[in-house]
Amino acid sequence: ELVKKYSEFINFPIYIWASKEVDVEVPADEDEPSDEEETSDSSSSEEGEDEDAEKSEDDDAEKKSKTKKVKETTYKWELLNDVKAIWLRSPKEVTDEEYTKFYHSLAKDFSDEKPLAWSHFTAEGDVEFKAVLFVPPKAPQDLYESYYNTNKANLKLYVRRVFISEEFDELLPKYLSFLKGLVDSDTLPLNVSREMLQAHSSLKTIKKKLIRKALDMIRKIAEEDPDESSGKDEKEVETSGDDDEKKGQYTKFWNEFGKSIKLGIIEDATNRNRLAKLLRFESTKSDGKLTSLDQYISRMKSGQKDIFYITGTSKEQLEKSPFLERLKKKNYEVIFFTDPVDEYLMQYLMDYEGKQFQNVSKEGLKIGKEKNKELKESFKELTKWWKNALASDNVDEVKISNRLDNTPCVVVTSKYGWSANMERIMQSQTLSDSSKQAYMRGKRILEINPRHPIIKELRERVAKDSEDEGVKQTAQLIYQTALMESGFNLPEPKDFASRIYSSVKSSLNISPDATIEDDDDVEETETESETKDSAVKDEL
Repeated sequence: ELVKKYSEFINFPIYIWASKEVDVEVPADEDEPSDEEETSDSSSSEEGEDEDAEKSEDDDAEKKSKTKKVKETTYKWELLNDVKAIWLRSPKEVTDEEYTKFYHSLAKDFSDEKPLAWSHFTAEGDVEFKAVLFVPPKAPQDLYESYYNTNKANLKLYVRRVFISEEFDELLPKYLSFLKGLVDSDTLPLNVSREMLQAHSSLKTIKKKLIRKALDMIRKIAEEDPDESSGKDEKEVETSGDDDEKKGQYTKFWNEFGKSIKLGIIEDATNRNRLAKLLRFESTKSDGKLTSLDQYISRMKSGQKDIFYITGTSKEQLEKSPFLERLKKKNYEVIFFTDPVDEYLMQYLMDYEGKQFQNVSKEGLKIGKEKNKELKESFKELTKWWKNALASDNVDEVKISNRLDNTPCVVVTSKYGWSANMERIMQSQTLSDSSKQAYMRGKRILEINPRHPIIKELRERVAKDSEDEGVKQTAQLIYQTALMESGFNLPEPKDFASRIYSSVKSSLNISPDATIEDDDDVEETETESETKDSAVKDEL
């Protein structure tokens, strides 16, 4: 067991003087009959004496040629390290089958699936080492369950083919802990403790090179996938399309390990731009397929400066969001981010290739050149009145919107505060503190659609009588509806429900003073008791 664990890939052969029990046939002793003879004697005694007399001569002949099996201990030398170290060979000499076989033995993966990709390389310079990295076909079930609490790496460290440890977190960052493989260095010292080895300066150099090679390996999966070649020349698509095996491989990788790439963008500032190239998502123009940031930029409209995105719980919900109405109408592409980690991701990924990211549910959205000075003046009285009417709801501002088409109004947040989706995520945290969350909540801004008939009619009503209680109630109801449609949780659902019921009463021409009929509980109780008494009498 020790040799298999620590010296499996040593260059010279290691043998063990092993004992083994084998069955050997030896002549049976005439004085001591074997078990088979005893069995035949007992069965023959049950038969008649006549049969024994007839077969006596045959039995004597068989006894002379009979043998018995006995266990004998033999000793011989057994070779223990028969698995070849493929990383010592040139990558051109190793076949795909050998890589797959080596992966299964290394990862203890007994399935028939091939790894999604592998990288076999030799690093030279101040630190010399050889390494083989594999991308597993499936993610472990507990990959993200205790992501920050466990120190589990899947890379084995060898020094001159001697196994040192598989618990070196310094070799790869946490977000690449799903990779499997090994590193064999001739530079690292062999005769020191593991604690001293962990502090060795060479490990930083090895880690840097491993990260670069790992990201190149993942990028290569995308480059060789025909489904990822939509932006390439037709010739390239034809050559890559010949290999059906690689079709859909990057989508498979993304579904299994996409969250790790996002966590890498959050944690690894040095390689953030490289990792951003590996990002995949759906958008308003991706037709249900995954697309990249490079493909998004290639489809951007002339004059578009920002990359538009929106966060939420599902793609279906976001497609119907009022924040997309004007953008869709003007043929702008919007990215859908539906994973909870995306909210944290976009706090770190501020720009890509010189383009800024813009959340379309926050303030600061610019769509072309908008000329709305006259509109602002004509709605100035309404916006000022509405802001005062919503003073108790902490609405910072009411202004004309440039993002709406069919919806009367929406509620947006400040640029650097939480979005509605982030607010909902933080509220659902187990150990959340509502008092501290108040500091991070973005300012709420009510944006109104000046072309909508409801807003126009409200302006007329306010101009006639700004103190009308009915108009104030309507304005409050419109705001609460917009708050809910924009993805926020209503602070007082009961208040919202009562306003809806009042509106329903009005539409049905029911008087606001109409009362609910009282139900006489006493009579009902008496009737029930009478029924029970009569039932008892009938039984008697």
